[in-house]
Amino acid sequence: MSTAISANSIFPARRAPLAVAVALAFTAMVPAWAEEESETIRLPQIHVTGETEQEASRQPGAVSQVTREELEKVQPRSTEEALRSVPGVYIKPEEETAVVANIGIRGLSSADYKTLILEDGVPVAPGLFVGNGRYYNPRIQRIDNIEVLKGASSLRYGPSTIGGVINYRTKQPEDGVLLESSVGSWETYKSMVELGGTAPSGEGVFGAVLSTARSDGFMDKRYDMSDAMIKAGSAVGDDQWVGVKFTHYENDANISYRGLFLDDYKAGATYNPAPDDWFLTGRTSFDINHAWDVSATVTVNTVLYWSEMYRDYWRYATDNPASVSAGRWVYTNNLNGNNRAFERKGAETRVTVMNEIFGVAGEAELGLRFMTESMQDQTIGATRTTPRTGTINRDRIDSADSYAVFAQNRFDMSGRLSVTPGVRVEYYEQSREDLQVPDSVSTSNTEVIPGIGATFQLNPSVQLFGGIYKAFAPALNGDALDGLQDQELEAERSVNVEIGLRGRDGAWAYEMAAFHMDFDNQIIPANSASAFQNTNGGKTLHQGVEGGVSYQFTNGFSVEANATWVPVAEFAGTRFEPDGVTVDIPDGNRVTYTPELVANVGVGYTAGNLKTLLSANYTGEQYTDTDNTKAIQENTSGFFTGQVDAYATADLSARYQATADLEVFGSVKNLTDERYIASLRQGIYVGAERSFEAGFRYRF
Repeated sequence: MSTAISANSIFPARRAPLAVAVALAFTAMVPAWAEEESETIRLPQIHVTGETEQEASRQPGAVSQVTREELEKVQPRSTEEALRSVPGVYIKPEEETAVVANIGIRGLSSADYKTLILEDGVPVAPGLFVGNGRYYNPRIQRIDNIEVLKGASSLRYGPSTIGGVINYRTKQPEDGVLLESSVGSWETYKSMVELGGTAPSGEGVFGAVLSTARSDGFMDKRYDMSDAMIKAGSAVGDDQWVGVKFTHYENDANISYRGLFLDDYKAGATYNPAPDDWFLTGRTSFDINHAWDVSATVTVNTVLYWSEMYRDYWRYATDNPASVSAGRWVYTNNLNGNNRAFERKGAETRVTVMNEIFGVAGEAELGLRFMTESMQDQTIGATRTTPRTGTINRDRIDSADSYAVFAQNRFDMSGRLSVTPGVRVEYYEQSREDLQVPDSVSTSNTEVIPGIGATFQLNPSVQLFGGIYKAFAPALNGDALDGLQDQELEAERSVNVEIGLRGRDGAWAYEMAAFHMDFDNQIIPANSASAFQNTNGGKTLHQGVEGGVSYQFTNGFSVEANATWVPVAEFAGTRFEPDGVTVDIPDGNRVTYTPELVANVGVGYTAGNLKTLLSANYTGEQYTDTDNTKAIQENTSGFFTGQVDAYATADLSARYQATADLEVFGSVKNLTDERYIASLRQGIYVGAERSFEAGFRYRF
């Protein structure tokens, strides 16, 4: 029988009244704490780029930060939309709320998983070693700011850092209660409650962010989402702090891998091409973070984390010949539940030591991490009359244990030059148990990934940085252990090189970098004489430039712009399977979902209590298959291939502080109502049409 969990089993279908009730109950308590006017402590968090601009400048790699103020200006619908202002990043927007993550960096496919995504320093992808990293995307409502780190420094944080590291930092508790509500196109309703309080001693703090969103969705892809985050913490004496964070997220999304047929897309159709398919997700997590200033020169940060997640995906089968004849999907009465449940436990300690080695002052960072992951993978055959229960056709458990040690030391060679060598060693064991056979198989790998970076302060407004490092992304269980056979797949490895400059001069701020990534192998699908299997795919080469610049005028106007140009993201060299069958991908073919040019520009204006932002975004053309097919067409398996044309959109947002406690805001997304293809899979994914949103924020 199905083990699917109803997405409404914990939160009721209409969750906003619960959030409001909690907020009103808490309102009576907060003033008693807040009257003391004690200084609110900051709960310990792992910072990828550093809290200050000075700390960020010590990183021997490209650094980007999306601040709370920038997020409030943009009013993004998702974390992916918030990342558009980061040089080097591009997204593949499958639906407006980005339930599933599709993020590419520096010529890496946005349909791949070679960038490490963290929340407060903790991995949030369901499985770094065992499964798909795209099934969960943190909700923007709980995010305070975003850090993005690329280059040699990123190898400190784990596997899959070929593109770099994205760290979503969540909101810290603030005294009082904040209510936010908005309405928008497609019958969209959102509500959020933020509440917090500080103990009279000033040594303890508590807070929560509760949010809900429900909508009919663009193209009738409706969703009902709830998200809760609770934080608490306290100082322990004068030199230690402990913080805990609990999160719970659920989303019932009426989305599918299926899109429109070409004629319907050209005719402007906006119906849901899979009206009965559902993508049900839920995630619960708990973190404990401890920070200890051992001395003036030694600090220790330890984080323990646990999470569990489910993804139940119910899809109806199609009659492909009838679908081709009708020009739209024709469904049968059979459906399949592709249901996965993940669990992760981990512990990580980082020690920072100010030191002097061979007479050179510097700072060492040492890290240890243990993590265990598991995924139960079931497929369930069901029918329209019994849509979420049926016969279990596949039942297996994938698991992985990983151990990592990391060490680096920054040598301050002079007041201008710093050099930072480092190394990470990662050992991981992957296993698969088939509960129906029963039988099992396992494999293991060890990766040694060194790197070295440097910064040089050319003058007060120009800093040079650069580095070279090795990076890897493990073959996931589904690739490494195809069926119950060890495929002997090595990890995807690359040698990454970057050089750049950054600085600030009065109203100007900028960062630019050139990058080169040389893959030993990428894991790609290929047909053999006996089966369709994933294999070590061969060499790819990625190189280009990225940059961002901002200028603050004295008359209230500001301009921010960024661009990423990747002229080379191509296959190169021989590709073959273990059995010797050649994989025929012509040299020079472009890697899928890697636009050559992505550019964004925003013009802001502030006048008194009014803040506005007009932004424009350009994404270049992309190929969707390794053969670089140009014309959009459907293959015999129902998958669409072809070239996705370039497109440009514009957004407008505004905020107005009406009173000391009341703020109103609104936005228009896709201002020109551009119709474009966002991506291809089993059909055409259409970019969201013009939409509106308006709301208010009130703080008690």
